[in-house]
Amino acid sequence: MLGQRLEIRQGQGLVITPQLQQAIKLLQLSNLELDAFVEAELERNPLLQREDAEPGGEIEAPAAPVESQDAAEMSFDEGRVADADRTLDARSDDVYGDASPGERTSDRMEDVGTGEAQVGLNDWSRAGSGGGLPDGEGREQPDSREATLWEHLQAQASQAGFSPSDHAIALTLIDGVDEGGYLRGDLNEVADRLGIVIDRVEAVLATCQGFEPTGVMARSVPECLKLQLIERNRFDPAMNCLLDNLDLLARRDLSALRKACGVDAEDMAEMIAELKALTPRPGAGFGGEPAQTVIPDVHVRADPAGGWKVELNSDTLPRLIMDKRYHGVVAAGSRSDVEKTFVADCAAQASWLVKSLDQRAKTILKVSSEIVRQQDAFLAFGVEFLRPLNLKTVADAIGMHESTVSRVTSNKYVSTPRGVFELKFFFTAAIQSSDGGATHSAEAVRHRIKAMIDGEGRDGDVLSDDRIVEILKETGIDIARRTVAKYREALRIPSSVERKRMLRTG
Repeated sequence: MLGQRLEIRQGQGLVITPQLQQAIKLLQLSNLELDAFVEAELERNPLLQREDAEPGGEIEAPAAPVESQDAAEMSFDEGRVADADRTLDARSDDVYGDASPGERTSDRMEDVGTGEAQVGLNDWSRAGSGGGLPDGEGREQPDSREATLWEHLQAQASQAGFSPSDHAIALTLIDGVDEGGYLRGDLNEVADRLGIVIDRVEAVLATCQGFEPTGVMARSVPECLKLQLIERNRFDPAMNCLLDNLDLLARRDLSALRKACGVDAEDMAEMIAELKALTPRPGAGFGGEPAQTVIPDVHVRADPAGGWKVELNSDTLPRLIMDKRYHGVVAAGSRSDVEKTFVADCAAQASWLVKSLDQRAKTILKVSSEIVRQQDAFLAFGVEFLRPLNLKTVADAIGMHESTVSRVTSNKYVSTPRGVFELKFFFTAAIQSSDGGATHSAEAVRHRIKAMIDGEGRDGDVLSDDRIVEILKETGIDIARRTVAKYREALRIPSSVERKRMLRTG
């Protein structure tokens, strides 16, 4: 039988207001994306205008730059700011999983000591139909564009088994690669800026020059061609001499070139043919946007009184106001309900946008100040002193949620005395210490395992995974055997049995 009846049901659903959706969106935008968003809002909302557009307008909560030397100075006690803070600090199921440069592509964190995966962290893009995102808004869209050369190199650097400090050096070098794939800049300048010796930079560069495409990160055309010839196993003294005399080849002075290389005409023709088969611009095969100059969102400077001064870059902060004078004029002239509703909606949206921009600036400053406090040793002494750091540590210190910290650190850059870095650069995974002391970076542990295995040939002994675990625990690193095996395989190091066989065969 069909009939009608009333029922009360209780269920859970994800509900998000348009204001919260806008606040979340603003928080994770880069300064370029924010500028484009603000321009669109200025075009759409007649009650919005830039603060310096016309004198005389009544200002409501402008998004003014905020400066502070101490995180304690950034207070959220005001009623208006506290409300905005609560809306920006999203609920616990809205967390981004890309917690560190070494874990950018992972939504599942693995416990090093147990090897067991923890539950992944969700973002708004996975919200179901029960609640609240309009179609196409806030959802992750498929990325159909071609990866850029810099993204390709950064991805390889993350998988190269670098220690945290070497990974930082590699990212700095990659930033200096032009669209053709050549490394521009002085290595001595990089070493001075990062507070390390030049040999360390050259060692990291040698590893990076093994990345794909072959020949990338060379500093000259002969070096680029040399890298490609080495991969083809075609680099010999004669070819080396040819690369040293490319000027003769450009002038078509083949007789002088044959004399310099000590080869006959037939060999010279083959060598020239091999050169023509190489790629003088290895990065030209990658698409994507041309490199854009990074504009930092935050400046960090040494404070003469000691410590570090953290301040927002006022050039990247849009200064908006709601024009109350014009609002009064159009509100008084509204006749129909449609007109009154439109004016009221524009006023509400303009007021909320101004407040959201103000809160966004304060939140960025609050998170950046805590990161600087945590990584002050890196700023003072160099990349060797980059300490393990995760989202939860920063979130707990400032009283916000990890999802908020993740959004703040996405696509935001900080200018420091040691260079310009993305805020996510300062986050690295950590391994607990067996003696309860300081934690250890996962990248540093991988680097230590590699160094131990590299020394096997000199010591005449091959270390098993169990023995490596014992040695690491003696130094205070608590790690499981299967984790050592995983790190060893990631570094493409054979097992102890295979290494013994290789040592016996020479």
